[in-house]
Amino acid sequence: MHIFTEELNSCEEWHDCRKAIAAFIPLVDYILHKENLPPAAIERAMPGTNAVFKVGEYVIKIFTPLEFASHNGFGTDFNVELFGVKWANDGGVPSPKLVASGIVEDRYRFYYMIMEYIDGKRLNKVEKNLSYKDKVIIGENVRKITDKLNLSCENFTTVDLMEFAKNNTQWKDEGFPESFLAELSMFLQDFQVGQKVYCHGDFHEGNLLVDNDLNVFLVDFADAMYAPKEYELVYIVSSLFGFEKPYMAGYFGEDHATSSILELCMKWLPVHAWSHGLLADEIGPAEEVTSFAVMRVRLLDWIVRMNEK
Repeated sequence: MHIFTEELNSCEEWHDCRKAIAAFIPLVDYILHKENLPPAAIERAMPGTNAVFKVGEYVIKIFTPLEFASHNGFGTDFNVELFGVKWANDGGVPSPKLVASGIVEDRYRFYYMIMEYIDGKRLNKVEKNLSYKDKVIIGENVRKITDKLNLSCENFTTVDLMEFAKNNTQWKDEGFPESFLAELSMFLQDFQVGQKVYCHGDFHEGNLLVDNDLNVFLVDFADAMYAPKEYELVYIVSSLFGFEKPYMAGYFGEDHATSSILELCMKWLPVHAWSHGLLADEIGPAEEVTSFAVMRVRLLDWIVRMNEK
């Protein structure tokens, strides 16, 4: 008899089921008992690719079974996330502490991780109430995180940075025109990658928790990449900070130059796994970004405009 009683036949059915508390109660109870942890009421946590629930003082993340995992290798690799959580914990990065991890062989193979629950709110939920000074402090705290996180390590993932970038069809899916895609392809063919470090890879407002004292905690290590630290930095300044002056001042100090930020973005946004959606939203519509020259002009406008806030 199966612990997990739902029968799934597609990725779409997993996508719907992963948010359903009732479907996971028997499996969560089994995992808690297996790990000698007390039972507790199950609450839904931040939705993502995997099934994530708050259970008492813990968060349980149940990974997407392999038959329903995305083809691109992101977000569902248990070993990548386990490495990242341990890397962060061992390096003193403010992040959820790993309590237990393992696998349940049932109707499907369910890898899981149990982490301590952090009592904080996601940055996007509190940002409207933050002062200029608050944002400077958050920028400073993010810098402390990356100084500890983006260090040399072994290669922990099977996803190759440049192979993924070259084969990333989501630029086309977003609606970027053929002229831009051709230039992007040529750019990536000649791209030179430097020294690689551990990169979280997905610094955005939903993956940063902020407590009442403006301490920040990094969560969700599923999309980590073995890449140069610029890969991390470009998504921090664009997606997490949105180039806002107080965040940038906190992270870099007061002397960062707009020109250097623009060149960082021109070099690394074409490589980053998630920048296609970011650029479509912020400098689009995508079909109007017909070349790198257009991208440069619109990026500069975005940087200057937000740096004045």
